[in-house]
Amino acid sequence: MSIEQTIRNGYQKVKICVSGAAETTYCGEGALELALELGREIARQGAEIVTGATTGFPLWSARGAKEAGGISLGLSPAATEKEHVEGYQLPVEFMDDIIYTGQGYPGRDILLTRSADAVILGCGRIGTIHEFAVAFEDKKPIGVLQGPWDMDETLQMILDRAHRPNDKIIFDPDPKNLVERIMAMVEEGKVK
Repeated sequence: MSIEQTIRNGYQKVKICVSGAAETTYCGEGALELALELGREIARQGAEIVTGATTGFPLWSARGAKEAGGISLGLSPAATEKEHVEGYQLPVEFMDDIIYTGQGYPGRDILLTRSADAVILGCGRIGTIHEFAVAFEDKKPIGVLQGPWDMDETLQMILDRAHRPNDKIIFDPDPKNLVERIMAMVEEGKVK
């Protein structure tokens, strides 16, 4: 193997953004367990998890990734760790590294989705829809985890009314299958 191949093979793991609600009380029974399993699957399948360095669904996914020996990167809306913890009241647990964007939530959402190779959405709210829209416009592979919430139905309704076909969006209730399918889609778009 050439030095270029060695560098390329070790250079870039697939980065999967997990988008979801920071406040999960309405997500339904078993939602956090699904988030945990999603994170584990991302790590098991050799990808890195990228989240908004927040609470709720993304935090539980990051926890799952770390429990499975994976790498977890967070992008914070805050400009500093102090602002992240004290101002936004966001956690630092289960993160290998946090990038402090200083962009607030809207700017962080754009950087978050653009820094990943694919986006997987779980139980969510308006921020999740924003991240979905950015990933859609950027033509990223998008996975929608179906669960005891209505985000999957909301996103399907948006797609039905958008009048713009997109063959890079998949829906699946099984975290393992969803991650496998997303990984295959990302690999198709990689430089060979």
